[in-house]
Amino acid sequence: MELHESPAAGAIREAWEEARARLHIDQLLAVYSIPRLSQIQLIFRAELLSADVAAGPETAELALFAWEDVPWTEIAFPSVHWALGHFHEVRGQSTFAPRTNPPGQFGDMAEG
Repeated sequence: MELHESPAAGAIREAWEEARARLHIDQLLAVYSIPRLSQIQLIFRAELLSADVAAGPETAELALFAWEDVPWTEIAFPSVHWALGHFHEVRGQSTFAPRTNPPGQFGDMAEG
């Protein structure tokens, strides 16, 4: 997040910078703790307002996939797997409690 930026505004800005994607934020999906990276990740459920997306200057490759075509083995970060799973879990629900790291998962490194 930038100075004086809300988490939702930061997510909207990052989506634009990384994927030239325009979003409407629905609600907070998850809060993940990744101690090995000293990160707390806030993941939002959002609506993509247009399929007109493109790789931003810091993005090497970008594609949209139907759920059944997600290339699971090519996803680099555990938190992306978690977020996609949590998104699928709450699909169709209008309200839900934000999710957290799956049991026993600490960002690909055991706590300690």
